[in-house]
Amino acid sequence: MSFSGGCQCGAVRFRVDGDLGEASICHCRMCQKATGGLFGPYVGAPAVVWTRGERKRFQSSNKVWRGFCEACGTPLTFEYGESSVALAIGALDDPAAARPTEQLGSPSKLPWVDGLAELPTHEPTEPRAAAHLASIVSLQHPDHDT
Repeated sequence: MSFSGGCQCGAVRFRVDGDLGEASICHCRMCQKATGGLFGPYVGAPAVVWTRGERKRFQSSNKVWRGFCEACGTPLTFEYGESSVALAIGALDDPAAARPTEQLGSPSKLPWVDGLAELPTHEPTEPRAAAHLASIVSLQHPDHDT
């Protein structure tokens, strides 16, 4: 089994040969800031091969480095020590392949996160949404290597 992924602009790409590890979401404040999101979704990657470009890294604590693309800013890794690398689930070409099985950092969990599934959704076929979506031209790298 093989999994691939990379940043939004395509400057950094990776591949994982073999199974992915455990997937989780972390609500801690460092993960919120590192991803710019509500939580950090990561999956263990025992053997990452960087196939294009190089990630830059920021040391966010005395134990963790965060990898990202210098060109577009996409968060790519959570690195604990020398040998433990987890990939940002959203950076996978097929993010559905990494289903989180646990939540971490719950003291920093935003109080309304559990209610997200109850929010109303707007289908892309609704007239207002359809017109807006039709006007968008994606400039991001496709979800595969060419």
